Amino acid sequence: MKRENKRRQFEKGYYKTHACKDSFICKVCGRPVVPAGAGSGHRNHCPNCLSSLHVDNAPGDRESDCGGIMEPVAVWVRRGGEWAVIHRCKRCGTLSSNRVAADDNPMKLMSIAMKPLCEPPFPIERIQEMTELMGGDGRME
Repeated sequence: MKRENKRRQFEKGYYKTHACKDSFICKVCGRPVVPAGAGSGHRNHCPNCLSSLHVDNAPGDRESDCGGIMEPVAVWVRRGGEWAVIHRCKRCGTLSSNRVAADDNPMKLMSIAMKPLCEPPFPIERIQEMTELMGGDGRME
C-alpha cells in the first residue's frame, strides 16, 4: 500500500497509539522487514542496515511529505541505558531518534558507535605531538 493511501486510511496520529503491523521491503538493502522480532509494536527501520524512510514529522503521525531515506548516522544512550539510533534524511537533512529494536544488526550498531573513534577529525599520526603540547609526556606505551 502506498504511503499516501495509508495516511488517508487512518486518522491523524493513528500510529502513535496503535502498533504498525505492516511489512515492507527496505529501500536501501532490499531485504524484507517484518514487525515480528522488533521487541515492540513499532517497527520503523530495517534491522539489517538500520535505514528508515522519512514519513513522520512527529513520531507516528505519518505527516511528512518528504519520503527521503533516513540514514543511520550515530547512536546514543538514553536514560536507563537503552540505545537509540540517530537518523538523518538524505533529502531534507532532518534528524530523528529511534529506539534500537531487539533484532537490529549488532555489528552495524557497533560500527556506527565506533566511527568517531576510527575516523578522528585530526591525523592519528599527530596524537603523540598533540599530547606533548597539552603537557603530557607523549609516550604511546
